[in-house]
Amino acid sequence: MNKKSTTSDLKQELSFLYEVAQKVHSLEIGQLLREIVTIATKVTKADSCLIYVLEPRTNELVLRSSKNPHKDLLQKITMKLGEGITGWVAKEIKPVAIDRGANKDPRFKFFRSLPEDRFAAFLSVPITNRRGVVGVINVQHKSPHEHSTSEVNLLSAIGKLVGGAVENALLVEEAVILKEALEMRKIVEKAKGILMHNKKLSEDEAYKLLQKESMNMRKSLKEVAEAVVLAEKFLK
Repeated sequence: MNKKSTTSDLKQELSFLYEVAQKVHSLEIGQLLREIVTIATKVTKADSCLIYVLEPRTNELVLRSSKNPHKDLLQKITMKLGEGITGWVAKEIKPVAIDRGANKDPRFKFFRSLPEDRFAAFLSVPITNRRGVVGVINVQHKSPHEHSTSEVNLLSAIGKLVGGAVENALLVEEAVILKEALEMRKIVEKAKGILMHNKKLSEDEAYKLLQKESMNMRKSLKEVAEAVVLAEKFLK
């Protein structure tokens, strides 16, 4: 490779890393992972990109984002640390590059619902921060693909660059979930109180009535509780 080509490649790599640094901060987890998918696909020209995030409560890797549409599979496909190539990468905190016959690797875990599991080439890198691994980026090619050292190193660098942003986004998501759970608990408690007073029910009976209406109306428990509170407000 001549000097001019090397300089051009270096400029392109720096451009990718600059793009990562500019785009991945202060995003909610869904947007952040979609940005990482876009950048990883651009870097590797891959046919597929899947991102798994380490769930702190279960210590499992959860599929959270994908280049190809898999809405019904997101947050449903999980792997333990050490399970499959993805789990191995997360446990060992090392990249794995397979140019062809990826699903024949003894570490490979096959999911029938993922068409990508039949692709030939597989590159997997850890997403890390100062504390350790927070996820894994997998890129795949339908046909055999030789992963250059530059490609592996660049995707690995991206995995390190986005680690802090992923952890922060997960903390924000957790805070939002806790806030929503608290709000739901408050509205359900208020609705129970109204039913207990108006229908002379016990607390358990009032809660079971809310659950029954939730199932009958195919609405969430929160939506039913809000309807009870709203109806009481208008009747006053």
